[in-house]
Amino acid sequence: MQLRLGDTVPNFTQATTQGEIDFFEWAGNSWVILFSHPKDFTPVCTTELGEVAKLKPEFDKRNVKPIALSVDDVDSHNGWVGDILETQGSALNYPIIADPDKKVSDLYDMIHPNANAMVTVRSVFIIDPNKKLRLTLTYPPSTGRNFDEILRVIDSLQLTDNYSVATPANWTDGGDCVVVPSISTEEAKVKFPKGITELKPYLRMTPQPDK
Repeated sequence: MQLRLGDTVPNFTQATTQGEIDFFEWAGNSWVILFSHPKDFTPVCTTELGEVAKLKPEFDKRNVKPIALSVDDVDSHNGWVGDILETQGSALNYPIIADPDKKVSDLYDMIHPNANAMVTVRSVFIIDPNKKLRLTLTYPPSTGRNFDEILRVIDSLQLTDNYSVATPANWTDGGDCVVVPSISTEEAKVKFPKGITELKPYLRMTPQPDK
């Protein structure tokens, strides 16, 4: 199954390091970041799991629940959790899905045969509270994921869901935003009282509306 942006993601019930979960029930009304790993005890992924544990307060602030996945079983995951604490100084504070039957991997198209038909690729899925897929990223094995960028994307998605703006290149929270093309400049002047800078008729900037 190939998932595309805007699709409703598939639900599943699966064992995790925090017990069996029904994914939709576990997610509740939160955003979710689901990120996959090819197998346990891999070096780059060990650093990533530790980093997400450290960033958990940042995800909490944004109403985002992190959850990881690897194709090994829960006993293996629990051994890996100990290594993460030892090497990264971070106790794991979110679940890792066990996927030895590759049920979730297949549902979310995490097996790319040309990369390796036996293991999941290192994907990231950002899922909104309506269970819609909002972002996918797939990384090569050699490159650790940039979780600051993932937080930046979440900030952009949450902002643009609530205001008639888009975010420009390299935007970070607090930066100027793009007025969406569907709003006329006259409408924008009313909607965004902080002001409009018209660089081109199609390119209008405004200070971030919620700051």
